[in-house]
Amino acid sequence: MNMNTALGAVHPGWQFASDNTAGICPEAWAALQAANAGHVPSYGADAWTERACGLIRALFEHPTAEVFLVFNGTAANALSLATLVRGYQAIVCHEAAHVQTDECGAPEFFSHGSKLLALPGAGAKLTPRAVRDLIERRDDLHFPKPRALSLSQPTEWGTRYTPAEIAALSEVAHAHGLAVHVDGARFANALAASAGASAADLSWRAGVDVLSLGGTKNGLNTTEAVVFFDRALAADFEYRCKQAGQLASKMRFQSCQWQGVLESGAWLRHAAHANAMARRLGDGIGSVATVRLARAVEVNAVFVDMSERLAEAMFRLGWHFYGLAGAGHRLMCSWATTEAEVDGFVRDLRRAAAAPGSA
Repeated sequence: MNMNTALGAVHPGWQFASDNTAGICPEAWAALQAANAGHVPSYGADAWTERACGLIRALFEHPTAEVFLVFNGTAANALSLATLVRGYQAIVCHEAAHVQTDECGAPEFFSHGSKLLALPGAGAKLTPRAVRDLIERRDDLHFPKPRALSLSQPTEWGTRYTPAEIAALSEVAHAHGLAVHVDGARFANALAASAGASAADLSWRAGVDVLSLGGTKNGLNTTEAVVFFDRALAADFEYRCKQAGQLASKMRFQSCQWQGVLESGAWLRHAAHANAMARRLGDGIGSVATVRLARAVEVNAVFVDMSERLAEAMFRLGWHFYGLAGAGHRLMCSWATTEAEVDGFVRDLRRAAAAPGSA
């Protein structure tokens, strides 16, 4: 019998390649349709944008935070980091950080040459000691002066920082004159997985100065938020957005999506669903004898150690996913992931793993 036929309505495809492959969530889609009426002021001077920024401030319990909307995560990270550093200064990050590995030098470009100083660390996480040692290693004129610390929450390897860990890193950074930036492309997933912690606990209360708040990976389309908890750091940031081509003329279509998911609670609900599907997927994969999880599932990412032969067998069946150097094969779940898709993947994996020569 053909394996794909046995899956019934579940068709192997791009479901687990990335949470970017999912469509726009219903709440954001409805908000777009509702906003698509009449004539309103341009460039963010509209009621949707005012409401969305207010909802983000309320989420973080920070009424004076400055909020800006941009089109994508690379812009959110690069522009916020460029605000924190000058060209002769440096940004400390993990060697697996998205700003280091997947943004085509955008942080360096927009900061006019600031250097990324990348550190190793277990589970793609930085430690206070490693950060302190790097900052204190040199202070001479010939070395770029560290001025910002960039953390990923969650990390590119699907691990999370606790509020205490962020606070410890922030304490080291601030003691040495560094501002703290967080790449929160999947911040909602980290928050949903952090029982008892609030958005404020994971950000400014732990010392974070500026946050790139992700929307795209949680069901929105071309809208990310940059949240400055230190208002002084946000001076003239709107000019950076304009110069970088990140100021939307019809901003209501960015901001209305945030309003739709925050007012309805869908922003956190969708992230919790994605996390739950990842746990289900991890449990299923862990039951396959010749395959093991590279690490425990913490958010909506599942990292798997499998042979290349087995991975190729799954590719031939139509499943798409990626291998990350040093991290294993990555499978992502999204707001749209279904139990049937998870179970279909596990069923195919079990059959492929049982085939001769797959180990």
